[in-house]
Amino acid sequence: MTNVREIFAENLKQNRHKCGITQEKLAERAEVSTHYISMIELARNFPKSEVIGRLANALNIEVYELFLTSRSSAIEQEKLQRSIIAVIKQTVSQSVETSIETTIEKMFNLKKNSKK
Repeated sequence: MTNVREIFAENLKQNRHKCGITQEKLAERAEVSTHYISMIELARNFPKSEVIGRLANALNIEVYELFLTSRSSAIEQEKLQRSIIAVIKQTVSQSVETSIETTIEKMFNLKKNSKK
């Protein structure tokens, strides 16, 4: 399975291309350096939660869209969910962590229900 950094990196790049903006423009909108955007898109860096939010806002998308996989099985989705939560636990406070974890769980449940 692809790891969360690789999924995030690919989704960031794809959404940036959909918006028709450069790494430089995205960096400006998200208030980070162009080099940092490059490192994220290469899956060498993973942003903290506040930067993830700014990136999503800069791309006019929801945060969860940066973590979606297009053809994951249920098992892979559960692994991805656990991986995302583990990364979040490393970077955010408990109250924010609980809120994000609940959102991710709802997102995966909605996705499962829509496939039925």
